[in-house]
Amino acid sequence: MKSTFDWIKHINQYKTPIEDFTPKDWDLFSPYVIHKVLSMNEDYLELVNEVQKILPQNKKEIYSIYKEFIPKNNKWSSYIKSKVKQPNNDLIHHLQEYFKCSSREAKIYVDLLGVDKISCILRDIGIEKKEMKKLLK
Repeated sequence: MKSTFDWIKHINQYKTPIEDFTPKDWDLFSPYVIHKVLSMNEDYLELVNEVQKILPQNKKEIYSIYKEFIPKNNKWSSYIKSKVKQPNNDLIHHLQEYFKCSSREAKIYVDLLGVDKISCILRDIGIEKKEMKKLLK
């Protein structure tokens, strides 16, 4: 059974012909994940951007294009993490309870309200200062 990383190796290193894969292999080919992993390499961004326009059901076509256009290499692209700091999950939970809303809405409230108003809310629901500092980091 092939993992995403096996598929990337077949695209980058082995250049395996389509016919060598079984139907079971193709079931494990995830175009979305392949696009995501390949887009971590800045050299492939334009190609990935174009290939993403192909319907995900056309797995063989997507594989073929990547196999042909990506030069044979053994280069590994590291995962690019988001630089956006995510709010504390416990803080989000407290805001969900307070506003009776979803976690997505609570995350928006964190940005809208600011530290002072969130501190007031936390004080109102009985959170101690020591705990508040942890939540607001």
